Amino acid sequence: MAELASLVQRLEVAVGRLESMSGPGGSGGDSAGGAVSAYVDAFDAIISGPLAQYLSYSQKIGGDVQKHADMMKQAFTCQRKLLVAASSSQKPTDAVLTTLMQPMSKEIQQVQAFRELNRTSPLFNHLSAVSESVPALGWVAMAPKPCPFVKEMQDAAMFYTNRVLKDYKEKDKVHVDWVRAYVSIWTELQNYIKQHHTTGLTWSKSGPVASASAAPPCPPAGGCPPPPPPVPPTPPMDLSEPCGGGGGGGGSSRNALFSAINKGSDITCGLKHVSDNQKTHKNPTLRGTTVVRTGPKPFASPSPSPRPAGSATPTRTLPPVFELDGKKWKVENQEGAQDLVISDTQLKQVVYAYKCNKSTLSVKGKINSITLDNCKKVGLVFEHVVGIIEIINCKDVKIQVIGKVPTISINKTDGCHVYLSRDSLSCEIVSAKSSEMNILVPDQDGEFRESAVPEQFKTVWDGKKLVTTATEIAG
Repeated sequence: MAELASLVQRLEVAVGRLESMSGPGGSGGDSAGGAVSAYVDAFDAIISGPLAQYLSYSQKIGGDVQKHADMMKQAFTCQRKLLVAASSSQKPTDAVLTTLMQPMSKEIQQVQAFRELNRTSPLFNHLSAVSESVPALGWVAMAPKPCPFVKEMQDAAMFYTNRVLKDYKEKDKVHVDWVRAYVSIWTELQNYIKQHHTTGLTWSKSGPVASASAAPPCPPAGGCPPPPPPVPPTPPMDLSEPCGGGGGGGGSSRNALFSAINKGSDITCGLKHVSDNQKTHKNPTLRGTTVVRTGPKPFASPSPSPRPAGSATPTRTLPPVFELDGKKWKVENQEGAQDLVISDTQLKQVVYAYKCNKSTLSVKGKINSITLDNCKKVGLVFEHVVGIIEIINCKDVKIQVIGKVPTISINKTDGCHVYLSRDSLSCEIVSAKSSEMNILVPDQDGEFRESAVPEQFKTVWDGKKLVTTATEIAG
């Protein structure tokens, strides 16, 4: 079935090429149009290459990963239609360009929404890797450096792709191949941008100006209903063109401004002197007839009448969850729960705590791994973990180790206190984008000694390589 899907994908690409060749600018009537249309063929190579491999492996994995891959396929289809329009049309106005990008923006938003609606999926790491990096397709709105933007989005997925590799490296090679195929999509896209769109999306220098109907809406891909399309990133300002919507009015105004600035101290020569009898604070008789401006008003709602305070949309409260789903203990949406205890544990089980607030969780026995995600003011006490403890997007959490743990990972967290036991002093603590991290180590008398994890670093070039060291902050 996977080979059949790959064959169908290649046939679709071939049909798309024939359609683009039959359209305006496809035959290469002029040298500029012929050269620009070559980048559509280069993009097709990405679709028929790494993207097709990613779709094939996603079909083998099935489930949510396959549904997610179908949405990614639609997103790339929308981008290809935009590239076809750009290869045969001149760059339109910003308003039209925003309309052209709306179908692709809608698909990107749908990919991200699918991940949020399936947080309890056993393949959540796969969904997160795709959701974190799919904004890379927005490179078409980036200038003058779209390639670094794609690299940044690719790096954002590495945290989750590494977790997939860790979970399936010794279990299922298909998932490992899935990661490699998916990462190669963005690697090849960067090479493609460097070759064809170095400073931004390349538009044709001939042909008609692109219109809002140049890129028809992409067909639905199934799955969750798409949310309203977001506004694409604003194209960077080009200072070489006149400001404003008119022709040369904005440019002449800007030139006049620069000319005035270049006068230096002489810029005040044209100001008129105001005598005391013309000043309202020294001539009280002027206050009754003169409108005194007190400065701009605070920002207000554009609606004609203020909205009542009670009409605000209430915050949606999700029901608390505390259950064993297969091999995963799910502890979600707990509020002020101080007696959460997981006692009947097995070595293959994992604990996933999500959006808990002002709660305490105790885990007995030996377990595979524990994850705290989007938790605030949560205390975690556990005995033995054979894998890893992960703290992600949390605030003010406290972790206490009773037995052993090999690795503790802290990511995007503000405020984390870790109390180690004597048996866990050899554990590795990996942190990234976090602050206020403190590790408490017991001494000979059983008292805890607190040490801060460095947050500031100094990097120097030693003549051969970069050397990074932690910086001590006095005070």
